[in-house]
Amino acid sequence: MKIFFDSSAFAKRYVEEPGSSAVDVLCSQADELGISIICLPEIISALNRRLREQALSSLEYRKAKGSLAADVRDAQVVNLLPAVIFSCIVILESNPIRAMDALHVASAMEWRADLFVSSDKRQITAAKKAGLGCKLV
Repeated sequence: MKIFFDSSAFAKRYVEEPGSSAVDVLCSQADELGISIICLPEIISALNRRLREQALSSLEYRKAKGSLAADVRDAQVVNLLPAVIFSCIVILESNPIRAMDALHVASAMEWRADLFVSSDKRQITAAKKAGLGCKLV
């Protein structure tokens, strides 16, 4: 199964929070794992915020960053192609979601994901509207 993760869901692999075990199970079930090119900087940003807030130690940050880098090497990374940008615009015009969230949905559509995984209810609604199978974690 081709499973595409948005940043909010994929980040649960690196920071223990509700939904982390479900994400791990989904990752183990994926024949192919897809993410958008924006996923890596979004997760690094979130990890740095936790580091600044002292919710994550320096050691935990380095470990999470290393795990993320290893996972990204094994993932299919969808670039911001013209088709993705066009789909993103259509999604934004018909859904109350943010641009980055729409880019994840458009990337999953371009990659032809079997399942789109997110922690954002609005994004899941937009993804369903776009014809994607979805899982809220």
